[in-house]
This record gives sequence, structure tokens and C-alpha cells, in this order.
Amino acid sequence: MSPSSSRPSETTPKHASKVVVLGSGPAGYTAAIYAARANLQPLLIRGMQPGGQLSITTEVENYPGFATAVQGPWLMDQMAAQAQHVGTTLVEDLIVSVDLGRRPFTLVGDSGDIYRAETLIVCTGAQARWLGLPSETRFRGFGVSACATCDGFFFRNKVVAVVGGGNTAAEEALYLTNHASKVYLIHRRDTLRADKTNQTRVLAHPKIEMVWDSVIDEVLGSGEPAAVSGLRLRNVKSGAGRDIAIDGLFIAIGHTPATELFKGQLDMDSEGYLITRPDSTATNVPGVFAAGDVKDKVFRQAVTAAGMGCMGALEAERFLAHAETSTARAAE
Repeated sequence: MSPSSSRPSETTPKHASKVVVLGSGPAGYTAAIYAARANLQPLLIRGMQPGGQLSITTEVENYPGFATAVQGPWLMDQMAAQAQHVGTTLVEDLIVSVDLGRRPFTLVGDSGDIYRAETLIVCTGAQARWLGLPSETRFRGFGVSACATCDGFFFRNKVVAVVGGGNTAAEEALYLTNHASKVYLIHRRDTLRADKTNQTRVLAHPKIEMVWDSVIDEVLGSGEPAAVSGLRLRNVKSGAGRDIAIDGLFIAIGHTPATELFKGQLDMDSEGYLITRPDSTATNVPGVFAAGDVKDKVFRQAVTAAGMGCMGALEAERFLAHAETSTARAAE
């Protein structure tokens, strides 16, 4: 959708803020908290999935500040409450078009409302690509995960499987060897797409067993309580099927950043991740900043997303201060 294709009439309700935050994951809420504490009265538009990926995560053990595991949805509720407490306005809407051609920037919601932003912090995140199996959905968060760093700890001395053939899959499999007793790496081809270094490490590791030319037809398990017990595999060359016993499945077939809105306006790489300046959240458009998984395809952790949200708010504050100083000098 082009920036002007859905420009509403001037009678449409408008909302204006010095700082508008798009997205309500750890990056978005942290950006809003810092902006609110700087008395910038930020407006946070929560989008389609309030809380981001943590809203569908069960136990979180690696976020600082909690001695025992906490539930992902609860953690995001606490972040939302904190953001509101310090002065953030939370809005339930989904942005369908943006115009970054001039400040204040114009955003149009699915509600029809118009939002004006002196600065914009994009925290729309990225979604893991899933296999699309009903059984995968059934056990998501209960033995099926898309983040080994997040959930590998729960599979100490257990048997797990990773599906994928690129660097992410190889790195996830290698990481899981620190916890699991055995790791199956399932790939639909007969060679990995990972770089040579990762291939060498994977193929040489005694805990990793390759399952070549195979796809997953079904995730097996029980329902009450939900628990994965195995996989039903199919060889793509012979058509032969077999079941393997596992305790956990990790999907590592890539992520899709939520950047469709910004195509043609913000610089992004070949995979669609937003590009920012080194050691900064600043994009190619002055006044627009990007934080969290929407620009980070390396770490993808709640704590790093939160850190970038802090950076985005501080940089937005400095940008506004500089703009106000420049305006005052021009008026003299």
C-alpha cells in the first residue's frame, strides 16, 4: 500500500505525539517507558499481537530480575502496566499505511484514525516461520519452540530435534548439545545450506545425528498435560515414513520481519530487516528509529530488544531536543 493510497479525510480523528512507538514487545514497551520518563508523553500503538512473541511463550527464565521462571504473557502485562504508569498512552490499533516523506510523519490505523508523529520508533518485531502443521500449533510452547537459546535449558539430558538446513539451524543444533543428550538435525535436502564452518562442526559433533532428505508430517504427543513425544517423518526421495522419539522440537527455518509497511521508505536488507547506523537505532529517515527483532537477526532476545528500545527512546529524545534548538535559532 502506498503512503497516500489510504489517506483519510481531514475529518478523521487525529492523534499527535512527539514520540510514537509501533509495537508492543520488549523493545516497544522499553522505548515507551524511557520516552515517558523524559516527559515526551509517548503514544504506543499495540498492533495485532500485543506483547509480541513473548505473549505466546510459557516459561521465561533468562530475563533479568526474576529468580524463578515467569510466564511470558505475565511479563508483557507487567511491561505494559509500567509503561502506562509512567505516562504512556496505549492504543489498540493496527497501522496499515505510513508516510515518512515529511515530519510530522503520518500513520493511518485500521480503525481509520490518523496518527501524527514528530519521531517514530519502529518495534514491530519479526515472526518465526513455522511448518504450518496443526500438530505443531497444538504443541507450540509445550515442546515446540523457535528459540533454542530461550528454551534449550528445559531439555537437559533429553532428546530434541531441530528442523532446518541453514546457519540458524546449525547454530541451534550446536547450542542444544550443551543441554540435550542427543540432537536430531532434520533437513529436506542431502546437504546443509549453512556455511562450511558450521557444517564441519555439526557433522563432527557426536551428539548430533543428521536426518537427510526428510520432512516432518506430524508432531506426536499427548494432550493432558501437553507434551511432545516424537515425530512422524517422511523421506522426500523414497516416500518411506518412520517415527522417532523426542522430547522437544525446535523450528529453525528463518524469521520474517514485520517491515512490509516501510518498503520504499526505510532502507532494509535482502531479508527485509531494517538497516540502522552502527551503534545506533537511527534509520535512513531522520527522526525514525528501529529497535528489537525488526532490525536484529542475530540475537533475537527479549533483553537485547529491550536494550535497543532504550537506545531508540534516548536517540529520539536527543533528536527532538536538537530539532527544537534548531527551530529556536532560526526564529531569532
